[in-house]
Amino acid sequence: MKVMLINGSPHAKGNTYIALEEMKKIFDAENIEVDYVHIGNKVVRGCIGCGQCRTKGKCVFDDVVNETAKIFEEADGIVAGAPVYFGSANATMIAYLTRLFFSTPFDKRMKVGASVVVSRRGGSSAAFDELNKFFTIREMPVVSSQYWNMIYGREQGEALKDAEGLQTMRTLARNMIFLMKSISLGKEKFGLPQKEEWIPTHFIR
Repeated sequence: MKVMLINGSPHAKGNTYIALEEMKKIFDAENIEVDYVHIGNKVVRGCIGCGQCRTKGKCVFDDVVNETAKIFEEADGIVAGAPVYFGSANATMIAYLTRLFFSTPFDKRMKVGASVVVSRRGGSSAAFDELNKFFTIREMPVVSSQYWNMIYGREQGEALKDAEGLQTMRTLARNMIFLMKSISLGKEKFGLPQKEEWIPTHFIR
């Protein structure tokens, strides 16, 4: 099984990294393959709604989004880790996920999704909800933990002092492994749920 870990922080070894590394320890112990992607230090522009990905099968901007799309396609689960800026996940992560989810044509149903947020103090739950929306619009089960998937720290390394936050990350990883394995067995026995043709309904008539 494969998990894609996405670090959306601009700091390569900051508190978001610490949170994801705590999960990686569990994945490694359970022989889950991990693809670690650091996008927070990249220049990632937002989606411009050009729609060219519908014909090209990839984003018109050939950057880290297209570079990592195959990793996402092959993964059984994805973890989006982001720092909290002004009560929201940082802009780089949101731009990246928006384009990654919109421009990739492959079926994302029953891939497992988890979001992890890091903050000094406030805004964690809002950012957590924001990230989860990417999963729930693509029929991806969202993994829970013993608490909301958040860890606290401002200065680099401070997250190591958040014992409950670290435990939440470990529990999240174990729950994610269980869910991925359960879904894999379910797909073998029952297949994917029936897929209806999309009925797009607009509010303006």
